[in-house]
Amino acid sequence: MMHNATQVIESSFEAEVLRSDQPVLVDFGADWCPPCRMLDPVVEDLAREYEERLKVAKVDVDANPQLARDYSVMSIPTLIVFHKGTPVSRFVGFMPKEDLKKRLENALDAAHDPVPHPRG
Repeated sequence: MMHNATQVIESSFEAEVLRSDQPVLVDFGADWCPPCRMLDPVVEDLAREYEERLKVAKVDVDANPQLARDYSVMSIPTLIVFHKGTPVSRFVGFMPKEDLKKRLENALDAAHDPVPHPRG
């Protein structure tokens, strides 16, 4: 069980994630999923390490299937970084802490970059 992550359900998702003042890393997973269980301590470490810059939330896809559908979660674990209510980055599958940390840093930098980047 993760202690530094907020358990989020469909009825609390908008308040906890979409209306959050800070970026939110949402971990979509399930208890029966071995890669999800392997990722739990990594996400827990990152929640402690980034507690000033990032909120961490956990969604059980079995208990909250509509959220999984709403955000096109096809495989678990799926981690999505939300900023100002919008998904800004997505990571799928288990990855070592340092790899996830690099991707998370890039997502946080992009979320806080005041200059819009052209897409193309």
